[in-house]
Amino acid sequence: MAKRHQEHQSLEEVLKDFVTDNNLQKGLDKVAVKDVWQNVMGPAITKYTQNIKLERDTLFVQLTSSVLREELSYGKEKILTNLNEELGKELIKKLILR
Repeated sequence: MAKRHQEHQSLEEVLKDFVTDNNLQKGLDKVAVKDVWQNVMGPAITKYTQNIKLERDTLFVQLTSSVLREELSYGKEKILTNLNEELGKELIKKLILR
């Protein structure tokens, strides 16, 4: 039977330790990026979003509208700033619209 720690930890601390010990942060970041894209960009743009993929520090977004892709390409820096702000950390350094 495993020994239990005598110190009390909050649930938040236990979950953070679990994520760190099991190297789950990258996977959680990938899921969070998809949610943040929907929140920041809104339903109008999300409707034309086909696929979102985070690889290292680059976010790949596949869009079904070439016109929308062109329009969004003019505001890449602003989009990156808003996404990272919503994530609470500098996770995305480059945005590629396909």
